[in-house]
Amino acid sequence: MMPLGRKQPVSILDSPEAAAVQSLFGLNHQQLTTLLGEFSEPAYRVKQLSEALYRGWEEDLAEVSTLPRNLRAAMVERGYAVGLPRIVESFVSIDGTERYLIAGNDGQTVETVWMPDGDGGEAGDGSESGTDLRRATICVSSQIGCAVNCQFCLTAKLGIIRNLTAGEIAGQVVAVLKRHKVKIGKDRINLVFMGMGEPFLNYDEFMAAVRLLVEEVGIPESRMTVSTSGIVPGILRFAQEPIRPKLAISLNAPNDAARTEIMPITKKWNLDHVIAAVRQVPLRAKEKITFEYVLLGGLNDRERDADEVGRLLRRANVPLKVNLIVWNPGPGMPYSMSDPHTVHLFQYRLKFNNLSAYVRRPRGRDIYAACGQLKRTTDNLVQLSGTS
Repeated sequence: MMPLGRKQPVSILDSPEAAAVQSLFGLNHQQLTTLLGEFSEPAYRVKQLSEALYRGWEEDLAEVSTLPRNLRAAMVERGYAVGLPRIVESFVSIDGTERYLIAGNDGQTVETVWMPDGDGGEAGDGSESGTDLRRATICVSSQIGCAVNCQFCLTAKLGIIRNLTAGEIAGQVVAVLKRHKVKIGKDRINLVFMGMGEPFLNYDEFMAAVRLLVEEVGIPESRMTVSTSGIVPGILRFAQEPIRPKLAISLNAPNDAARTEIMPITKKWNLDHVIAAVRQVPLRAKEKITFEYVLLGGLNDRERDADEVGRLLRRANVPLKVNLIVWNPGPGMPYSMSDPHTVHLFQYRLKFNNLSAYVRRPRGRDIYAACGQLKRTTDNLVQLSGTS
């Protein structure tokens, strides 16, 4: 498990990798100020470089024409490059969803998903209205692999390989926005940090990426949602953040015993601990906490399970809603999908228990792009969808 403590500040030019290529993408305003100060550049150069990175989405330092040619040459000589992550492989679903393998500077790939009209996950959370519900959504990863080991999730089969940096997390978003020629401030967009990894086990880099996306790229935090399996120290830190996305909790079971079987993290932080931490999160006007519930056929999708979830969440006493997710299959996974009647009945029982409940639409199942299917693999996909 990754430590949750804050990192000590490190000089930009004094890291062990200083002689290697160093990415500019991912540096915040203060870091860019420090960097350009070491080149004896005036303060206005910071805005020029920031605009090129986060609004112009430049990929090559040589193309940043707002900076003097001698400065660009000096930066390249010192080992700097833009370092925007690259889409190296893509798969297109029959429903329009696109799944990408995106490479960082070390060649490791992570998965990111573009859903052109979302999956309904924003419904009822108090921050959307009208046609806004169908804005395009990008599902973003925070780690390569995952250490949480949820038994129904393909990503868990990878284990944890490494954390992503703030630049790699925010860079996924910009790479996809650039591919689809999205205009920030004009086109509708949502971000969900629900891809590979547990964001709160990479807390500092995840939150640094959020601040970059809000302050530099220009995406409001109200258009972002982060999902956690219930990392209590992370939730408590999150509650203190002045800039933060909306919060979703991966629930998936009505009680600790059942949840421990499919989510071993429950042994460390049980549901009482998770809900107590959630109560500490200050909510914006009309905002709700989302509780996500993956329905596993015959295991956690019975009427009595729904009634127990109802009792559990009423005790939470916070504005909330439930997103139901029909389990998305994967090779070698010992679970089954709930049938439509069972899903409808489960949703009805939650509503009978005075809970708002919505069914998220599965997107990209045929290309392993749906919730719980991300595994950095091209296995079985060429024949399913082809690559580009």
